[in-house]
Parts: sequence; structure tokens; C-alpha cells
Amino acid sequence: MVPRYHRAEALGLTCRSMTTEDLGFLSALYASTREDELAPWPWSDEQKATFLEMQFQAQHAHYREHYPDALWLVLERAGKPIGRLYLEQWPSEHRIIDIALMPDTRGQGVGSALLRDVMDEAAGLSKAVSIHVEKTNPAMRLYKRLGFETVEDKGVYDLLRWQPPA
Repeated sequence: MVPRYHRAEALGLTCRSMTTEDLGFLSALYASTREDELAPWPWSDEQKATFLEMQFQAQHAHYREHYPDALWLVLERAGKPIGRLYLEQWPSEHRIIDIALMPDTRGQGVGSALLRDVMDEAAGLSKAVSIHVEKTNPAMRLYKRLGFETVEDKGVYDLLRWQPPA
């Protein structure tokens, strides 16, 4: 069942279940999150594209294997895909497996609204929300602003957790 996220809906965002037809978009979305990281590499655009496609396929397979019961959501605005939210709903917490937006959608409050919606949903069930975030990810500021705290250092990543008010 696809959840309804009211803050996100107020910004014109809808969620739907991912289909195999979305894999091309999801691959492009993944690549958009790695562009800055790969910019200094002395590879051709074709080499970078090949590398990013391999990385996307590996990540996608890993997520599907390790989170078989997750919600695999494509985020849309005006019928156009703009992002993804992968969410596992465990008995004790909601784990955000991945959340990503296309570059032209970032910085407009969409991610914040969506995260607040997930937090509201979890709080209504007396659950925490957690996510692994790369230490250098610019979104780290957003998570900290929303009250997520680092609970474990995983090397390149931090495991962040938000606890609902008592």
C-alpha cells in the first residue's frame, strides 16, 4: 500500500510504487547524485556513464535483496518522476533505505516535507526513523535540523536516528 504524505502532497508531490519501467529513470537519478563526486575523475562521459550504471545495478540488487519487504516508491510531480523513496517499516522503526531527488527539485522543501511526513507516520506508531547518510552528503544538515542524531559511525556513513517525542 502506498502511503499518503500530506506535506508532500501540498507541494504537488505524489508517490507510487516503482515498476520495472522506472529503472531507466532511477538509474539517471542515481547518476545525478554522484555527478559532483565523479567530476574530477579523468574518465570520458561514456566511461562515467558505464561506471554509474554498474553502480546503480549493484545498489538496486543489494537493496532488493536486503530489504525485500520495503516500499519502493517513485516520487512524481505533475505526472513526471522527480525522485525516489525506499522505506522499510520494521516493528520498532521506519528505516529510510534511500531518498533522492533530481537536481532541479532539490532545495525547494520537497525533501524536508517528505521526511516530515515519514516522521509523522512513524511518530503515530511510536516508532523511530533511521537512515544511513554519507558524512559528506549535503543533506546531512537537513537531517540534523530535523532532529536526527548520529547513533553509530559506520566509516563513510553515519547511522542517524530520530526519536518521536515521548
